[in-house]
Amino acid sequence: MKKIKDKKRIGILRGGTEGDYDSSLREGGEIILHIFENLSERWKVVDIFIDKSGVWHMGGVAISPSILPQKVDLVWNVAHHSMANILQSFSIPTINISSFSFLLKQDNDILREHIKELDLNMPKKIVLPLYQADFDARPTGRSFGRGPIEEYTTRKAREVLGKFSAPWIVKTFTPDSDMGIHLAKTFPELMSAIKDGVQHKKSILVEEFISGKNVSIHSVSGFRGEDVYVFPICTDRSHYNLPNGKASFSTEEKDQFMQTARNLHKHLGAEHYLQSNFVLHPKRGIFVTDISFSPDLKKDSHLSQSCELVGAKMHHIVEHILEKAL
Repeated sequence: MKKIKDKKRIGILRGGTEGDYDSSLREGGEIILHIFENLSERWKVVDIFIDKSGVWHMGGVAISPSILPQKVDLVWNVAHHSMANILQSFSIPTINISSFSFLLKQDNDILREHIKELDLNMPKKIVLPLYQADFDARPTGRSFGRGPIEEYTTRKAREVLGKFSAPWIVKTFTPDSDMGIHLAKTFPELMSAIKDGVQHKKSILVEEFISGKNVSIHSVSGFRGEDVYVFPICTDRSHYNLPNGKASFSTEEKDQFMQTARNLHKHLGAEHYLQSNFVLHPKRGIFVTDISFSPDLKKDSHLSQSCELVGAKMHHIVEHILEKAL
């Protein structure tokens, strides 16, 4: 086994004062654990944590980011994307989503306009910001004795109804396994789903339900000698509009999905990785339901299942990303 001094030092930067603090901690923790369990012979993980007040920490000790060039060879940034500016000022190689990628992920309207150039569409969506009692719990003349949360959910449900009709998919704006995903077919079900999001203290995403075949496709830049390597379709995963968790695809449909994923990867300028989530409507064509520039490294993830189809492991992708960044 190689000595520690021969290993490359990979800093995982997480936390911070902006963005989704909890998601950053969780995603960074998954990367740390994955590298430690699968790549520890070649890589030494350094956990770099930014607290909510903006103080940087390493090994439980407050530090200045200026010391990082002496402590790490590479930083994988899962804190706010703007932290890359600080890292680049010290000439540290960085794995980081670009400002443009961050904007595409955060703003569905911009993403919708951008993918129109590929003749793709997206379901209609509306984001309901995090419920704040001091601001949102304002009674109206139609409250009729309802409590503040009940009145708020009714008001927001009406707002959704005015944008697009049922059925609706209701989920947290950032992933939250505790809440899960609601399929609301009626106005009362929509109110109940929004209330669930409020109780989980999350921003809520409500989107138009598109009936059809769902598929998630993963693509990696430069993997296995290809400009963009697209993993084959894996259907062994339950989706909210596939009750039995599987869908059958013709050869033509598979080719269409994979080519669309490759085109989308290039069009969006994904530097390392892209997960493209699609639904194929029988009459309206392919819709892009969601994208992600960060691989899900949990052991039971859809990415892990896709890797198995081609004899790969997720740590092969992770190491490829690390080496490419260096």
